[in-house]
Amino acid sequence: MIKYLISDPKYYTNDEKKFEEILINVLNKQQIDITCFRDKESGNFENLAKIFIKICKEKDIKKILLNSDYLLAHKLNATGVHLTSSQFDKIKEAKELGLYVIISCHNLNDIQIALDNKADAVTFSPIFETPNKGEPKGIIALEEAINKYPNLNIIALGGIINENQIKQISETKAYGFASIRYFV
Repeated sequence: MIKYLISDPKYYTNDEKKFEEILINVLNKQQIDITCFRDKESGNFENLAKIFIKICKEKDIKKILLNSDYLLAHKLNATGVHLTSSQFDKIKEAKELGLYVIISCHNLNDIQIALDNKADAVTFSPIFETPNKGEPKGIIALEEAINKYPNLNIIALGGIINENQIKQISETKAYGFASIRYFV
């Protein structure tokens, strides 16, 4: 089961030197398979993204993504992009640039659209209680999505903060789990 780290300025800061230190510390804690630089508020997104990509490459992370900006991901030689749930129309463009594409999905219809557009993977969320993310779907809904779309890599996301939750996810056939708070 893959481990997918998503950054957030709330935990990583937008001070470039501190950001680098925090990221290195987090990546040294455990093996991570996929990382995503996600920052919706900092004015220095591109500089932080460059630092993020450089450090993740040094730590031998195989899939390094930027959130939503597939053109910048391509420009900075990131492995891919994590598109938002309002960017289904961008999957094809990102794939044409040779990017690995994950897209955020919140229901079965979203997953079908992602599959039809040949996304490499989807996050399905929120699985557990998450601040400001609506009613959690739970493990049963995750299993239903996985069973309905067995040929798509479905990553559990949302409220994943402890080993018990990871154990529950691992008992499904989920491709993996993604989290912000679990890793910090």
